[in-house]
Amino acid sequence: MRLSLRFLMPLLLALALFAWAAVPLTDALMTRWFVRDLEIRSTLVAATIQDSLQTLVQSGSDARVAEFFNKLTRDERLYAVGLCRRPFVGPPISSTNFPAQLSRCENWVGEAGETSTLVRTAYGTLNVSVRPVAFGDAETAKLVLVHDMNFVDRRNEETRRYLFYFFLALGACVALITVVIAQVSWRGWVSGLRALLRGDGIVRRTGTGTAPELRPIARDVSQLLRELEHLYRPTDENQQRWTKETLRATLRGELRGNDIIVASNREPYLHERDGAGVRVRRPASGLVTALEPVMRACSGTWIAHGSGSADRETVDRFDRVDVPPGHPTYRIRRIWLTPEEEAGYYGGFANEGLWPLCHIAHVRPTFRKRDWDFYQTVNARFADAVVRESATDDPIVLVQDYHFALLPRMIRERLPKATVISFWHIPWPNPEAFAICPWRNEILDGLLGSSILGFHTQYHCNNFLDTVDRFLEARVDREQFNVTCRGEVTSVHAYPISIEWPPEPLATAKSIPDAREDVRVRMNLPRGHKLGVGIERLDYTKGILERFNAIERLLELYPAWIGRFTFVQIASPSRATLGEYRAYGERVHARAREINAHFPAAAHAPIILLAEHHEPDAVYEYHRAADFCFVSSLHDGMNLVAKEFVAAREDEQGVLILSQFAGASRELPEALIVNPYDADQCAQALQLALAMSTDEQRDRMRLMRNLVREFNVYRWAGRMLLDASAMRKRRRFGSSKESVMRTVVQ
Repeated sequence: MRLSLRFLMPLLLALALFAWAAVPLTDALMTRWFVRDLEIRSTLVAATIQDSLQTLVQSGSDARVAEFFNKLTRDERLYAVGLCRRPFVGPPISSTNFPAQLSRCENWVGEAGETSTLVRTAYGTLNVSVRPVAFGDAETAKLVLVHDMNFVDRRNEETRRYLFYFFLALGACVALITVVIAQVSWRGWVSGLRALLRGDGIVRRTGTGTAPELRPIARDVSQLLRELEHLYRPTDENQQRWTKETLRATLRGELRGNDIIVASNREPYLHERDGAGVRVRRPASGLVTALEPVMRACSGTWIAHGSGSADRETVDRFDRVDVPPGHPTYRIRRIWLTPEEEAGYYGGFANEGLWPLCHIAHVRPTFRKRDWDFYQTVNARFADAVVRESATDDPIVLVQDYHFALLPRMIRERLPKATVISFWHIPWPNPEAFAICPWRNEILDGLLGSSILGFHTQYHCNNFLDTVDRFLEARVDREQFNVTCRGEVTSVHAYPISIEWPPEPLATAKSIPDAREDVRVRMNLPRGHKLGVGIERLDYTKGILERFNAIERLLELYPAWIGRFTFVQIASPSRATLGEYRAYGERVHARAREINAHFPAAAHAPIILLAEHHEPDAVYEYHRAADFCFVSSLHDGMNLVAKEFVAAREDEQGVLILSQFAGASRELPEALIVNPYDADQCAQALQLALAMSTDEQRDRMRLMRNLVREFNVYRWAGRMLLDASAMRKRRRFGSSKESVMRTVVQ
């Protein structure tokens, strides 16, 4: 025992000294990391609001600028915002809670560029970032972004507590194991030596592989390690790497035995009849691109409209079919619609009404009572299908997109215990724009049947809360981002959607050199010919005409590219039954012909338009073959084409040109961000992309790939499912509490 203590005391002392040194080091490192993240965030916020701020400043109304700053500070960490204009003297234009220590611009704003400092106030620690903003050539101002740093202290305190418990447990384990091993060694060394001389081990072992003397200790240590692993296993987006396996583990651990159902208009696999028989096709849909990998990971049932010409031939008697073909992991339950229902619910109310209403793309929305009736009917039919496909009375239902705004409330009425997660894949407009819809209250009430309602960006969440506040008798909690309606709470949060990592088509994709050569041969282009690519549905919100205008302007400003550069536009036909889409397709074809005719001397046409569907493997081949990808959406919730291009480029080459009106621009600032309405700006971005050095391409692409890898579709789904799990647990705890209270009263 004395020998054990002589060994144990120095070891415990060393552990204590290490813990004493680790705590301040951890605090310093975490503070430095958070400050650096806030500086990056400040730069991004300054760049994002510059155009809006310029308009407000030029209007000459300081009150409107201050009101704009007050809206910005609804962000939980953005404490205050101010603006100092030359000559940087006097009080700034600021939000209402601007710190008194910073009330005079001359005390802390100078001619220097970007600065960042920490300020101690009675409220707590604040990070003050000063960023220059330019309003044309006439005036340069300083934007002051004050971030609340109190969350750093809270996290440091939590980290210190975890470290204390960790070292305490570690010291106890080390002490216990050391004492036991020492005692066993002293008592059994003679018998062990004799066993060794006989050819046996020092300690006799059993079939379990664990020494009998250590088996009770090993059992206790294993249990302790399992408890520690569960305690410290990270479940937030900043610490956990989300993969298909992680998502499965989350479902098993947090949502064990739960029924997962997806409801969407678009199905992930269509069966179509052609001359050779029935073939399976994947539709061109960002929703399918994002959600299909999630369903492969977690199984369940996907309820969708059966729109393939051979869909009825491939289902069983319950209208179900297992997918993916050859390796089924989940099932599709198909809903059949009459041509009149499809025209009214899908082509009419959804795509002639809600789609242009939510996308600011200069197309007037059209609302008809007949279309609204079909919309209600189809939503009710999907609600009935959800009930029939539910194996329990409390399934988790993922309702997808604007086709089913009424479905969450209908599910709630039929399955009160269900957890309904709705995701709105397109932008949500401001209240003034949404007021155009004659049935706005019914749509809002339908969506508020959700347990969780998700949007791509916080901006869209804010617009939704403003709309509810304007039109419904509901309680809006802007601190927690909750809406209470009919006595039920709906959590409204931003869940930026993404793609799977790595994308499945890359598993069998051609190498990048082979893809570059094959695509150029197919297009009859020389080997070193510069190639740009655009890939989307033939939709007026995608900015294809604006993209063509930019290409024409590039060749006018930089004629050296004539005949040396070609842009391939892949435009999958979409909603061809709608007049607006047919007319837009005709304009796109006519504009491509017009631009090609504008440069008759070009050895190779400036624009090649492929208005046909391409399977995912073909899409990724073009991504890998191109020198740049141009995404010029006029208004988009996210736009996954941008992320697909980034994921396709493991060579870390290629340039992404991205519209500022796409949600992806908030996540991928390393892309060349442009205003698609500004042809000259887009032409300059095209020139920069064509002439960019390989080193700069690598630096930009590496940052974007890291983000898409980390913030992938499994993280998107995992965060929503974890939030659903927490909500279900709170609901059960609430039910238990009410039961106890009733018992006490009785």
